Amino acid sequence: MLKLINAGLGRTGTTSLKVALDRLGLGPSFHMFDIVGDAERLQQWEKIVCDGERPDWAAVFDGYRSAVDGPCAVYYRQISEAFPDAKVILTVRDAESWYRSTHDTLYQFAQRSTANPPEPGSPQARLFRITTTMVWDGLFGGRFSDKDHAIEVYHRHNEDVVRALGADRVLVYDVQQGWEPLCAHLGVEVPQEEFPRTNDTASMRQRIARAAGAPAAA
Repeated sequence: MLKLINAGLGRTGTTSLKVALDRLGLGPSFHMFDIVGDAERLQQWEKIVCDGERPDWAAVFDGYRSAVDGPCAVYYRQISEAFPDAKVILTVRDAESWYRSTHDTLYQFAQRSTANPPEPGSPQARLFRITTTMVWDGLFGGRFSDKDHAIEVYHRHNEDVVRALGADRVLVYDVQQGWEPLCAHLGVEVPQEEFPRTNDTASMRQRIARAAGAPAAA
C-alpha cells in the first residue's frame, strides 16, 4: 500500500527522491521507468492513459510503498483519493531550469519519435503513445515548445496540487534542501550520508536512449 505520493512533474528531482525514499525504508518506489521494458505494466498504463480505463489503483501499485514521477504527477488526485492516508510531496525547482532540463531530455525523445516514428506496436511506439497522450498533448495541450505556456502550466500544476490536497498534507520540496524537510515530513530520522543526487541531464539522455532503443544524443 502506498505510504507516499509524489505529485511533482518530471525533471524536478523525482529520481533523487526515489533513491532517498528507498534509503528511508519507503521503497520500493514506483517510477515512470518501471513501465519501460515491462510488457504487463505497459499494457496496464495504455488502458489507463490512452483508453480512459478507470483502474484499481491498489492493484496498479501492488508491491510499492511510494510512487514518484511520470503518471503519478498527472493522476495525483485519483491516486491520493485511493490512498487517503498517504503523505504527499510536491517536488519543485526553478521554473526556467525545469523547462530547460525537460526540453533538453524528455521533449527531445518526443521530438525524435515524432520525426522518426518507432515501429507500430513496438514497446517504444506504445510508450511514446502513452507519454504523448498523457503529457505533451494532455498536460501541455500540444504546446510544450511554447516556453511561456509550458512554464504557466508548470506553475498552475503546482498550485493545483496544494489547492486540491491541502497545504497541511503536501510538502512543497526542492531536493536541493536535502534530508531535513523530507525526514521531518515523514517523521523519520535524518541519515548520516549525503542526500542522493541522481539523473542529471546527461544521465537522463542515456536512460531515454535506452528506452527508445537508440543511441544517446550528444
